Amino acid sequence: MPFKFPNPPSTPREVILKKKSGIDRPGNRLGREKSPYLLQHAHNPVDWYPWGDEAFAKARQEDKPIFLSVGYSTCHWCHVMERESFAHPEIAALMNERYINIKVDREERPDVDRVYMTFVQATTGQGGWPMSVWLTPDLEPFLGGTYFPPDRRYGRAGFPDLLQQLADVWQQDREGVKADAERIIERLQEELTLSKSETDLDDRVLDEAYGQFQRSYDAVEGGFGTAPKFPRPAVFNFLFRYGRKRGLEEPQQICLHSLEAMGRGGIFDHLGGGFHRYSVDAAWHVPHFEKMLYDQAQLLHSYLEAYQLAGDRIFASCAQSIAEYVMRDLRDEETGAFFSAEDADSLAQGQEHKTEGAFYIWSHSEIVAALAAMDEKEVTFFCAYFGCTEEGNAVDPQGELLGKNVLHAQGELESFASSLGFERSQAAKIVNKGKAILLGKRALRHRPHLDDKVITAWNGMMIGAIAKAGSVLKDRRYFQAATSAASFALDSLYRDGELHRRYRAGETAFSGNLEDYAQLVTGLFYLYQADFQLRWLRAASHLAEEMIARFSDSEEGGFYSTTGTDPSVLLRIKEDYDGAEPSGNAIACAILLRLGALLDRDDFSTAGQEALRAFAGRVRQIPQAMPEMLVAQLLSQRPLQQVVIVGEADEAKDLIDVVTRDFAPDRVFLLLDKEAGIYLGRTIPHLIAMKKVDDLPTAYVCRAFRCEKPVTDPLVLLEMLGQNGPSQQ
Repeated sequence: MPFKFPNPPSTPREVILKKKSGIDRPGNRLGREKSPYLLQHAHNPVDWYPWGDEAFAKARQEDKPIFLSVGYSTCHWCHVMERESFAHPEIAALMNERYINIKVDREERPDVDRVYMTFVQATTGQGGWPMSVWLTPDLEPFLGGTYFPPDRRYGRAGFPDLLQQLADVWQQDREGVKADAERIIERLQEELTLSKSETDLDDRVLDEAYGQFQRSYDAVEGGFGTAPKFPRPAVFNFLFRYGRKRGLEEPQQICLHSLEAMGRGGIFDHLGGGFHRYSVDAAWHVPHFEKMLYDQAQLLHSYLEAYQLAGDRIFASCAQSIAEYVMRDLRDEETGAFFSAEDADSLAQGQEHKTEGAFYIWSHSEIVAALAAMDEKEVTFFCAYFGCTEEGNAVDPQGELLGKNVLHAQGELESFASSLGFERSQAAKIVNKGKAILLGKRALRHRPHLDDKVITAWNGMMIGAIAKAGSVLKDRRYFQAATSAASFALDSLYRDGELHRRYRAGETAFSGNLEDYAQLVTGLFYLYQADFQLRWLRAASHLAEEMIARFSDSEEGGFYSTTGTDPSVLLRIKEDYDGAEPSGNAIACAILLRLGALLDRDDFSTAGQEALRAFAGRVRQIPQAMPEMLVAQLLSQRPLQQVVIVGEADEAKDLIDVVTRDFAPDRVFLLLDKEAGIYLGRTIPHLIAMKKVDDLPTAYVCRAFRCEKPVTDPLVLLEMLGQNGPSQQ
């Protein structure tokens, strides 16, 4: 019979659980874990197991199917399913009776998540979190989906009914279920197998990708496609570089318009800085309010490049706001590492349950009351500029934001101020004063949950981005932040001869995946390009060697996401899609090409080129899905420009400033100071002949270490870089 969902309990959940368990705060095995997501479920009545041998052995011993739930701690719909189903005693009793239940934090275990998300997407055509998958005791999936409501809703069966039905199917035909699951895994592995292309990519695939982005570009609101609208910084990376190569302004303008629109929209936190995950509408107005470290890192990089290209302070201001938000709210002052995320949900005054955006949204009366010390005309202008109305400006599908406002700048400040009779300087003072007051008021609210685990890949992304911010924005605090995080990564995340995925509360855990190696190598590389401390370059080179050894496919090229040594991870996947995070293969490919050019390492360059060939067929099929691989393709097309500066950093400051100031995606630079001369002179013969001229700091501009005449004058170097730079490709 179908599971009959009971009426909602009239007494608090804690009281029900106490009566059932005899203790005040019942716990399960997840209470021993470090993951904030797993700990959020540690007091569910579900008998959760973490992913591991204990759960697998129990499933085999009792011959029960496994229910696998995968999510992360700042996932809104994960919270909903936890509240509706996993915290419900009767549903939990059914789960405990018929299944072995496993909970996985996808951010800790992307290897596990990737296998079952591949299955869910292949069988349902979509994916997302929470991810719900039913497995055999041998971990092979036989049914999956995402969020399931506790009753029939959204065209889906109720979760309890589905649990009951699948358990009955297992009981009646487990051999048939096992056989089907085995065939599914075999078929997925066959479909995931890539063969190396016999021909290299050419400019046609770049043009095709640009055409696709051009067609999906929203010329009114910026960005690509329709609602929901995601930033996709990987696309900006490609378009900036494609426009430079082709000598076209339109790709650059598409990016600048999109970044400017995002910076004015509600997806941007106008009070505290940083960007939310995505916009539920096409105008960047109402966001999904969680804030992820990987978004901040990628968008910081995009806004810095926009500022380098356009020189408009609006891009520098957005970049600075991202950096300041991360420094203030996502940085561990003790270790220097960067935390993972802040939740979308929080408690509003008088509420019992968290709701999305409660920390960030305002009623009109709240704004007016908070700004009471300001002149009435100033308050009116502030509300008009940010689109705040008495009825509320926020529309969302769930209705949680009714009557509330999301701050959303209504245009460029000067023209908006002029239309209402205000001078720009006067308008700027009003806006800044109002923002400061509201930020102070907001600080008194319940903050969203902070996921304070440290993820290696995301820290690598932020190390590189904030180091670049130090160079472009001329702020030494950003250098110091990048240096502290890099030191922590090398001291605490690299243990026992391997890089690990996660650190939290003193524990380093889980073997690093491809993206952890690739992103940390990239971050260390960019940090070296910003401060020229040789230790970062040495560490990047060493980790790149390990990355090739652990993950490369020596026969077909490219890199697997895992080492293949964990038998519980059923598929060894070569990931290529650039989603919220860029693919590990694309990042590995690009950084190997850069390191190969900088260090004259043919092994690095060859591994990068082989990865490009491995994915050439896929890139030709769906170039718009792989913009970061197209960035690597652009890097591969001719030798990168090498700039070697001979001298110590302090005396060569003017030359260094010339080299680092502009947008130069095909340039790598090396400081040949005394330490580097000793370390690199033994392995790069070209450097031996590079000496100071007239005992002055000297720059050599080269390609494939074929160099122009050395120069000592920064202005001459600037002119030389303009003549030999990437714009002349």
